[in-house]
Amino acid sequence: MRRFLTSMIFAAPLLSGAVAGELTLTLEDAIAMARLKSVDAAVALDELKTAYWEWRTFCADQLPEVSFSATAPSYANQYSSYMNGDGDYSFVKDNHLTARGQLAVTQNVRLTGGKISLVSSLDFLRQFGEATRNRYMSIPVAITLQQPIFGVNTMKWDSRIEPVRYSEAKAAFLSATEEVAMLAVQYYFTLLLSRENLATARQNLTNAEKLYAVAIEKRNMGQISQNDLLQMELNLLDARSELTDCESTLKSDMFRLRSFLDIDEDTEIVPVVPSSVPVAEISYADALDRALTNNKFAKNIRRRQLEADYEVAKAKGSLRQISLFAQIGYTGTAGEAADSYRNLRGNQLVEVGISVPLLDWGKRRGRVKVAESNRRVTESRLRQERADFNQDLFVLVERFCNQQSQLAIAARSNEIARKRYDTNVKTYMIGKISTLDLNDSQSKKDEAMRQYVNELYKFWNYWYQIRSLTLYDYEHRDNITADIERLVKN
Repeated sequence: MRRFLTSMIFAAPLLSGAVAGELTLTLEDAIAMARLKSVDAAVALDELKTAYWEWRTFCADQLPEVSFSATAPSYANQYSSYMNGDGDYSFVKDNHLTARGQLAVTQNVRLTGGKISLVSSLDFLRQFGEATRNRYMSIPVAITLQQPIFGVNTMKWDSRIEPVRYSEAKAAFLSATEEVAMLAVQYYFTLLLSRENLATARQNLTNAEKLYAVAIEKRNMGQISQNDLLQMELNLLDARSELTDCESTLKSDMFRLRSFLDIDEDTEIVPVVPSSVPVAEISYADALDRALTNNKFAKNIRRRQLEADYEVAKAKGSLRQISLFAQIGYTGTAGEAADSYRNLRGNQLVEVGISVPLLDWGKRRGRVKVAESNRRVTESRLRQERADFNQDLFVLVERFCNQQSQLAIAARSNEIARKRYDTNVKTYMIGKISTLDLNDSQSKKDEAMRQYVNELYKFWNYWYQIRSLTLYDYEHRDNITADIERLVKN
């Protein structure tokens, strides 16, 4: 497995070296910085940490727990009511000191949902009065069982749900990192397009100034009409206005990307047009198979189905409640602590508690019906969500497969439009074409450039959408993974 996200940790020193000034930034660098430094990445990591420690808590709950409890001391000096043999009450003085310590090893039993404990305790009692005396009672060893009967086995259900929940959280984190990359792609190409628009606006202004100067000369020689001269002046004014708008838009887009990547405000980011794109053959069947295996969606579906089943089981378990408590061990009493561990006697305790509703007006049965109805609603929603997920993935894969050809077309169109405009500028200089033809070629050139950058953005956006849904890197043919332990601990 390729540890993609872990490698980003080691890339941090390389990316954190940006200083105030000009920063030439490639798309890959922008994505790497976003995964490390953006607020969205930090939120995703914090959510992963929460899920990780919830999972660790669940795992720890399956292991034996060793605990010590003590009361040292408990003192009472008071009068209490006491019923004599003839039924009359009197008040007697109670003046005593007690202390107690207990060591227990407790294990949850997943199979039955009960709890079994191994207990050892020592009790101390000092009675004050005319004859002060001490008493000790020891329970060297006792085995205790607490077992619900007929009720829902919460531990059994937790052992089904919690692994799915943690697996869902890990997949959600990986998807979130790909979504961070998608945001980086969006901000990066927005800035890239702004810079391209600004460069185009500057070039157009330069050309407009040259053409206007030529038009003045031609007008003076009577080669063009006054209307053509005014049109060239209007083009010049439009070019200046367009340049001002492009400069303002660039500053806004620059600020947004700097804020997202946590880059100093004095740094000017210079994005680079990606020179190449990944080449991958992706089929819908393969993408769906990987999405249902890796994506959080499939795990979310499984978890919600289990939780609905659990609610039904819990409602049925509340129809009647029977609990068993049993303790088997040995005990001893004496005036000295050491003597209380001699001449031990049996110590057994069994309690069975029953709670059965005789008349509840159908309340508990109603809860079962509600839980079953909610489960049917959940199942219907899950079926619809599966269908929507499959449809969205199908459309996405189709769009991605078409995008490579669209990108090639846009690249060629951009090249042709640029060459055509350059040729038309030279042709206009010698008076072979009209102003309208020149303006048309300029508009086509600008639009072709914008279309090319937009098609690039679409490709990379689709690419990271597919990565986010499948959690699979089709370029390197490997699953997207992360060292969760390392990320959480760091």
